Amino acid sequence: MRPGRRRWLARAGALGAVGLLSACASLTASQTRALLAQPPSDLPARVEWTQVPFFPQELNQCGPAALATALGAVGVPIAPEVLGTAVFVPAREGSLQIEMLAAPRRHGHIATRIRPDLVSLLREVAAGQAPVVLLNLGLSIQPLWHYAVVVGYDLPAGEILLRSGTVQREVMPLSTFEHTWSRSSQWAFVVLPPDRLPAQADEAAVTEARIAFERVAPAPQAALAYRTAWQRWPDSLLLGLGLGNALYAAGELPEAEAAYARVAQRHDSAPAWHNLARVRLERHDLAGAHTAAEAAVRRAQVETTWREAADVVWREVQQARQGAASRPKP
Repeated sequence: MRPGRRRWLARAGALGAVGLLSACASLTASQTRALLAQPPSDLPARVEWTQVPFFPQELNQCGPAALATALGAVGVPIAPEVLGTAVFVPAREGSLQIEMLAAPRRHGHIATRIRPDLVSLLREVAAGQAPVVLLNLGLSIQPLWHYAVVVGYDLPAGEILLRSGTVQREVMPLSTFEHTWSRSSQWAFVVLPPDRLPAQADEAAVTEARIAFERVAPAPQAALAYRTAWQRWPDSLLLGLGLGNALYAAGELPEAEAAYARVAQRHDSAPAWHNLARVRLERHDLAGAHTAAEAAVRRAQVETTWREAADVVWREVQQARQGAASRPKP
C-alpha cells in the first residue's frame, strides 16, 4: 500500500443588535475584567491593523465578506462574490463553520482554529493576524449569528475593533464582545499561508488543519505546511507521517525516507515502519527495507489495524530480495 495523499450558521440580519447587549455584558464578561485589571506584560496596550481590507457585506453575506477580509489580510485579493458560492448556503441564509474553514484551502491557505479565550485572541491580533470570529448578536433563545474580523483593540479604552457588516471600523466594548463571542463557544480562526503558524498555536488544531489542507493542496505545499508545524512540534507522530507522505507524493523520496525514519525510530510506529519499508523498497535499498518491514510486522502485533499492510510489505520485500539473489552477478 502506497503511503497515501490523503456548524454554526451565521446570519447577518442583526447588525443593529449589539447595543441591546451592552447592559448585560458586564454581568458575564469575566475574561474582560481579568484582562483589564492585569493585562499581560507582553501584550501591547493598543493595536490596529488599518491595512486590512474591508468588504461591506450584502444581505446575509457576512461569511463571504469576513473570509475575503481575512484572505486579503494575507495578500490574497478576492471578492466576497467569488467566495459566496463556496460558503454561503441560500436555504439557511448563512455560512456553515465547516465551509468557512474549508474555503481558504482552495486558495492555498490554511484556516486554523485558535484557542477559545480572549487573551489568546488578542495575542493573535498583536502578532499581525486578523482573526475571524463568530458572534451571536441576539439572545441564546433567539440567536442571530454573525461573522466579523478582529483588526485591533485598545486595552486602556476597553475596546475591540472589528470589520463587521457594513461598518469598516466598528468599535465594540470588550465586555460586549466577550458576551456575544462566548455564545459561539468563542469560535474563531486565523487564515495563514502554509509556512506560518498562529501566534498561539495549538498542536491539535494545527495538525487537524494541516491534514485537511493536505487533501486539497499540491504535494509541495502540503509538505511545506507539515514541515513548518513539525519544526514546532518535533515529537508529533502525525505531523512527521504527514510530512513523509507529502514528500513521497511530491516524488522527494530521499526526504520522505528521512522523515519516516525519524518518526519510526522516535515512536516505534507501525505505519512509520511500513512506509519506511515502502520507500526503501522503491529506492532499491533491500537491506534497509527488510529491517523496516520486520519492524512493521513486529509493531503490527500491537497496532493490529496495520497487520495486513505490514504482512504485505514484508512479503514484497522478501520477493525482491529473492529476485535480487537469483540474478546472475556481472
